[in-house]
Amino acid sequence: MNSGLLRQIPLSSLAKIEYKNAYGGIKHKNLKRVITISSNVLSGYNANEIVKRINTSLPAFKKSEAVDISLTGEQEDQKESMGFLGKAMLLALFLIMFIMITQFNSISKPIIIISEVIFSLIGVLLGFVIFGMPISIIMTGLGVVALAGIVVRNGILLVEFTDVLKEKGLKTRDAIIQAGKTRITPVLLTASAAILGLVPLAIGFNINFITLFTNFNPHIHFGGENMMFFGSLAWTIIFGLSFATFLTLILIPVMYFIMYTSKTKMQRGVNKRKFLAPKV
Repeated sequence: MNSGLLRQIPLSSLAKIEYKNAYGGIKHKNLKRVITISSNVLSGYNANEIVKRINTSLPAFKKSEAVDISLTGEQEDQKESMGFLGKAMLLALFLIMFIMITQFNSISKPIIIISEVIFSLIGVLLGFVIFGMPISIIMTGLGVVALAGIVVRNGILLVEFTDVLKEKGLKTRDAIIQAGKTRITPVLLTASAAILGLVPLAIGFNINFITLFTNFNPHIHFGGENMMFFGSLAWTIIFGLSFATFLTLILIPVMYFIMYTSKTKMQRGVNKRKFLAPKV
C-alpha cells in the first residue's frame, strides 16, 4: 500500500554493478577520433632525441590501417618557428642586399659580402657539433639573424676601403693587400669585443651588485636560467663570428680579386668582338 512516503531502494537490488575502464570523453579533429598521449622529457635528454627514437620504433608498432600516428606539440612549434625564422632571415638578407646595391652601385660587391654570411653558418654548425651543445631552434635562429648584421659590417669595411685605395690610383692587387693590412686591426677589434661581450651571457656569469657595494660580497656564480635561455643565442654569434673573422680577412680579398679579373676578361672579350665585328 502506497503511503505517500519516498523510500530509497539500493541499486544492488535492481542491477549488478561492475567497474570497468572507459573513456572520460571522446575528442574529434576533422571528424576523426583523436587520442593524445603526452609525456615530459627526463633530465639528460632533449625532445629532438626522443622524437628520433620514437620515429625509429614506429614502423615496428602494430596498428590498424585506419589509425594514423602523428607527432605534435613541441615538434609543431619547432616547425612553425623554423618557418618564421627562415622567412625573417631571407627578408633580412634581401634588405641588406638592397641597401648595399644602392650604396656600392654594384651587384658583384654585395654578392661577395653576402656570401660571407652564408659561409659563417659553417662556423656555427661546427661549433655546436665540436662542443656537443644542443641547438635551440628559436634562440639559435635569432643568433644567426644577428650574426648576419655583424658579419656584413666587417665585409663592408674591407670592400669599401679597397675601393677608396683604387680611386687613389693603386692597382687592384696592391689595393687589396693594403686594405687587408690596414683594416685587420678594426676587424679583429670588432670581432673580439663582440665575442668577449657575449661570453658572460654564454656561460651564465652572474654577479650581485647590491651585495657587492654593501657587503663587498658579489655572490659570483655561473649558470642559471639566463644561460639556459640566452646561451644558444650567445654561442651562435660567438662560433659564427670567430669563423667569419677569418673569412673576412681571407675569403673577401680572394673573391674580390677573382670577381675583378673575371669582369676584366669579360670586358676585354666584349671590346675585342666589337673591334673585329665587320662595319656596315
